[in-house]
Amino acid sequence: MIDRTKILIDICHEAGRLAAQYFSEQDQLVIDHKGHQDFVSQADRNVELLTRELLAKAFPEDAIVGEEHDPTPGTSGFTWVIDPIDGTTNFINGIPAWTVVVAGVQNGETQIGVIYDSCNEETFVARRGKGAQLNGALLNIDDARSLSQGTIGVGYSNRVEDQGILPLISGLIGDGAMFYRNASGALSLAYVAAGRLLGYAEEHMNAWDCLAGQLIVSEAGGRVELQDADDMIRDGGRVVVGTPVVFDRLMEISKTAFGQDH
Repeated sequence: MIDRTKILIDICHEAGRLAAQYFSEQDQLVIDHKGHQDFVSQADRNVELLTRELLAKAFPEDAIVGEEHDPTPGTSGFTWVIDPIDGTTNFINGIPAWTVVVAGVQNGETQIGVIYDSCNEETFVARRGKGAQLNGALLNIDDARSLSQGTIGVGYSNRVEDQGILPLISGLIGDGAMFYRNASGALSLAYVAAGRLLGYAEEHMNAWDCLAGQLIVSEAGGRVELQDADDMIRDGGRVVVGTPVVFDRLMEISKTAFGQDH
């Protein structure tokens, strides 16, 4: 496989600079309402257009799938999956918790993932079989804490009913865990890889929100509920990740809350 990693990092940084420019001009943002608690701004659309343009220039034979625009077919068997701004609600409200996210998928597996937090100048990167890094430093999950000694990130969106999130939080509290929601699933997944959270659970995520983060967690030594990346691109699905110590219990709590099959 072509080493696409460095080029992808540069592309995400350029996209992040454009997003940061929009973020600094809150009073000029044009915002559309897609659904209940579901927003999109011209920043989302234009950052995705820039990312697509840069990817197409660098890798003209690859396919591209993004949150805000129609898919672009390819001939190489490699697909880029883009979330131009994960954490749009934060973005449009001036909360500095949002990221540019791109994953590269081939043969049903995520091969490359980059999550770029422009506000904090943090770049999380993973390549399958090559480990994960934060700003060039190797990430290695080595955490002996149980659920009762740490914090779990949780996600919730309008794609699911509220019957799932309530028993999830109840189950976590029952095990003595704290819970945390920052409204950017990708950023929370990155925080698991960095050792800031013990795990993350969400009943349904779209591929552009989670594929990069799942790979980064896995390559950092965490555990991830396995899914076919192509299936996730098509349908999305449940996402549960965690340190090796807490993963099995977090998976039990999540299945009880969300149902066994998602």
